[in-house]
Amino acid sequence: MIDSWPIVQHSTENGDSKMFKKIALLAVSSLALAACQDQASGGQGGTRSEVRIVGSSTVFPFAKAVAEQFSAGGANTSPILESTGTGGGMKLFCAGVGANTPDIANASRRMKATEFEMCKENGVTDVVEIQVGIDGIAIAQANEGPSIKLTPTQIYEAIAERPYGKKNEAKNWSDIDPSLPELAISVYGPPSTSGTRDALTELIMEVGCKTDAATKALKETNEDEYDAICHDVRADGAYIDAGENDNLIVQKLKANPNSLGIFGYSFLEENSDSVRGVAVSDVEPAYDAIASGEYPGARPLYIYAKKQHVGVIPGLQEYLTEFISAGGSDGYLVKAGLIASPDDVRTQMADTVKNLPVLTGTELK
Repeated sequence: MIDSWPIVQHSTENGDSKMFKKIALLAVSSLALAACQDQASGGQGGTRSEVRIVGSSTVFPFAKAVAEQFSAGGANTSPILESTGTGGGMKLFCAGVGANTPDIANASRRMKATEFEMCKENGVTDVVEIQVGIDGIAIAQANEGPSIKLTPTQIYEAIAERPYGKKNEAKNWSDIDPSLPELAISVYGPPSTSGTRDALTELIMEVGCKTDAATKALKETNEDEYDAICHDVRADGAYIDAGENDNLIVQKLKANPNSLGIFGYSFLEENSDSVRGVAVSDVEPAYDAIASGEYPGARPLYIYAKKQHVGVIPGLQEYLTEFISAGGSDGYLVKAGLIASPDDVRTQMADTVKNLPVLTGTELK
C-alpha cells in the first residue's frame, strides 16, 4: 500500500494553493486505494472469488467442516483448503499479499516470532490471530496392542536424538525403564514441518529433558545446544516420520500393534474403534483432561488471517465468524473432536473476528 506521496508545498495560502493541495490529497487517496486493491489481487487488477486456506493437518478437518457449512449456508464462495503442515502453511501465508497467496493459515501451535518477521518483510503487515479451540497431542496405540503408560521423561528418552547430550542407543522400551515392555521402540509421528511436532517437543520432550539438572542449566549458558538436546528427534528408524497425514498413522498402528503413534486428539476420538490413548503421567488423553489443562499435551489451536485481504476476498471475515461460532461448547466442531476454548476466550475471539486487531509481534516468543 502507498502510505504517503510527496505533495508540493507553497509558502502562500491563497485559494489556488489550497485547491492544489486538496486535489493532490484526493489523488493520493485514490492512488493508495488502487495500490491496496491491486496488491491484494496479486497485481492482476482483479481478485479471487473464494477464500484460500493452508496449514495444519490437525486443524484441517475443523476448517473443512466450517468451509462445508459456510458454503451450504448460502455463501457465494466455497473456501479452498490445503493441508501443508503448520510450518509449510506459514511460509505460504507469509510470502506476501495478493490473490496468489493464502488468506488464512491454520496452526496447531502459535506463530513464531521469526515467522511474524518473515510476514512483515514480505508486506504481510496486518496479521490477525484467532484461537479456535484446544487440542491434545495424543500418544496412541492399537486397541489390541500391549497396554502401556508413559511419562514425559520416558517419551523423551525413547525418541530424542541425544537424550541429555548422549547418543540414543535404546532399542527397546525396557531399555528406558525395566517396567516397560521388552518391545522395540517404534513411534510413528509428525514431520518437522508440523505444528504437532513443535508442540510435542515443547510440551512433552522438553519437560522430560529438563528433569536432568545439568541439561536444564544448559539453557542459560548454551541455548542452541539445549534446544538440540531437548528437541531433536532420533533419525535411526525408532521414530518414523509419517508425513502430514494423521490418518496414515492410524493405519500404521492397525498394521503394527506394537507401535505407538502421535497425532491430535481429534484423530484419536475419530478412530476409537481401532486405537486407544496412552496415559501420560497417569492422565488419559480425554476431553475433560485436555480442556482443563490436566493432560500434559494440551495445546491451543489457531488460525491466522490477513486483514489486508478482508473486504477484498469475498466471504473472508464471514468465514472467520462462522469458525468461532462453530467452536462453541454446543457447536458442530465439538462433535467433530475439537475441544471448546473457555467461555472468556471464545468471547474475546468473537470480538477479534469482529474488530480484527492485528499482532504487533510483542505477543510472540
